[in-house]
Amino acid sequence: MTVRRRSPALAIAMLTCAAQPASAQTRGDRTLGEYLSSECVTCHQISGRQDGAVPAIVGLPEDAFVALMASYKRRERDSQIMQTIAGQLSEEEVAALAAYFGSLIPQR
Repeated sequence: MTVRRRSPALAIAMLTCAAQPASAQTRGDRTLGEYLSSECVTCHQISGRQDGAVPAIVGLPEDAFVALMASYKRRERDSQIMQTIAGQLSEEEVAALAAYFGSLIPQR
């Protein structure tokens, strides 16, 4: 039986990741989210107000945003437009959008 030794650098990287809270590991890049948001705000109001049947997404908690996008991607929610958009986004992009929209405060 052969025993493989891990490099010290790999061991340190594994310990560093394990020591970080899960939310820090999954938190999206807000700057990337702002860059990607231009398509979103063609329908969703950047003010945070709901516009007819188009729901507000500004100020939505990150985990809720990610869960909603996942449900569109799995076609559990009924919106062909959102199913298509969600299906084209990577997990990193969804997390980035969640971080950006979650950081905004809706205008009242």
